[in-house]
Amino acid sequence: MQTDHTVSGHIIDIHNQEIFQGTVHVSNGRISKIVREATSGTNYILPGFVDAHVHVESSMLVPSEFARLAVPHGTVATVSDPHEIGNVLGIKGVEYMIENGKKVPFKFYFGAPSCVPATPFETAGAEITAADIEKLFQREEVKYLAEMMNWPGVLSRNPQVMEKIELAQKYGKAVDGHAPGLRGEQAKLYASAGITTDHECFTAEEALDKLAVGMKILIREGSAAKNFEALIPLLPEHYQNTMFCSDDKHPDNLVEGHINLLVKRALAKGNDLFQVLQAACVNPVEHYKLEVGLLREGDEADFILIDNLDSFNVLATYINGERVAENGRSNIPFTPGEEINNFDTDAKVAQQFEVPVGDATKIRVIEAFDGQLITRQVWATPRVENGFILSDVAQDVLKIAVVNRYQNALPAVAFIKNVGLKEGAIASSVGHDSHNIIAVGVDDESIARAVNLIIGAKGGVAAVRKNEEQLLPLPVAGIMSAQDGYKVAEAYAAIDRMSKEMGSTLASPFMTLSFMALLVIPSLKLSDQGLFDGDTFQFVPVAEKV
Repeated sequence: MQTDHTVSGHIIDIHNQEIFQGTVHVSNGRISKIVREATSGTNYILPGFVDAHVHVESSMLVPSEFARLAVPHGTVATVSDPHEIGNVLGIKGVEYMIENGKKVPFKFYFGAPSCVPATPFETAGAEITAADIEKLFQREEVKYLAEMMNWPGVLSRNPQVMEKIELAQKYGKAVDGHAPGLRGEQAKLYASAGITTDHECFTAEEALDKLAVGMKILIREGSAAKNFEALIPLLPEHYQNTMFCSDDKHPDNLVEGHINLLVKRALAKGNDLFQVLQAACVNPVEHYKLEVGLLREGDEADFILIDNLDSFNVLATYINGERVAENGRSNIPFTPGEEINNFDTDAKVAQQFEVPVGDATKIRVIEAFDGQLITRQVWATPRVENGFILSDVAQDVLKIAVVNRYQNALPAVAFIKNVGLKEGAIASSVGHDSHNIIAVGVDDESIARAVNLIIGAKGGVAAVRKNEEQLLPLPVAGIMSAQDGYKVAEAYAAIDRMSKEMGSTLASPFMTLSFMALLVIPSLKLSDQGLFDGDTFQFVPVAEKV
């Protein structure tokens, strides 16, 4: 482990907005001094990148493996919301993430999940109470109250919601927001409760409303939700109040890049270097009070080397003075992880996915959008045989099912548009937020096969067609693998390719699928309890006589 050394080159001083030649002296994991001097170093030295909001679980990797894949891209820290595992295992799951992250030289900071379960309209595996949140706030790794998705509860000043926010304020913790579409007076009322950030804006106009009431905006670009193009024009005027985040990043995408890709894209659009780095490096550290160095004397030695300001390729990453990655390779070794889970349901049969037509003439359909978490409700004429409504490949109206993974229950079945499958089915136990099994397919037999692969493995992602099955087991809470992250990324990429060979037109079919049970994002979603209207917050029938 190399902790006492020097690194020379062009030093990027974000705070003073200057670049100068010099040498960084590292001793005992900290920067002991920075000397301005002529050097032969041609590389550039700058603070490491911070993902300001991410669910590590969505990488399908435990934290130690997430770190292995992230450090070659210059990421030194994450602001991580563990509510995915919280919904499965409660506070035990959050503590698992914290302890697993300590196995590697990487700076994981976590939030105390504020909304577990996310809603009363789905079956989760656990509950995180205000008392649990207060217990988590005792831990130095827990820096904030994680995204407050119950925005109606904030607006109405629900006592249980306000108790959690007041606990964060008592302990001096930031409060993360989650309020898609909230504008004007509602945004003002939401912020006035103490909410400090939002990562759900999908238009610049919405983001401006929230900036105007004092909230900081996280520019999100993940595997499913892609808001960079809509929000990056805000940076020049609001760089002090913006940050970059991925929110959800699948393993194959994490192999390709992380926050570094957003930095490159922002610079390619002509944005000022110092403003971009303010958002990518400085703002998350200062907002969440992270123990992450920002390339100043006395700081922790967390910094990266890049080749030049044009290609911006990361050559090396240092955390606490240790070179954790170089030349695109991670120096963090694979560390086997413990497997904990909460999965208890029996195999299903095709008949359980049947939908009787009765006297209905129309069906409600979830219209999915590539690169967005929001959906729209549309109506379709059902394809009917022998009194049952079937998937209709010609109209691209397919069956979608959510299966309770925590107990035996009948599946909830509805219909979805824009997945595009022409054969077979895909399924996953990564289904935000409660992580029940979610599946889409062209026929009941294929849906049952895919779902049963997941049940047999007690978690995973699967794709099936006539003579082929692929499964990536996810035995850690049914949402993560404890195996080598690079191998997991390869396995996931293979299943992703298969789903596209089967006809899916989505850029990230499994990521989009995982959000079709996320009831707190409008407009129409499906939980294990039924079809749910996210605008009116109530269940609605799948089929109606219209």
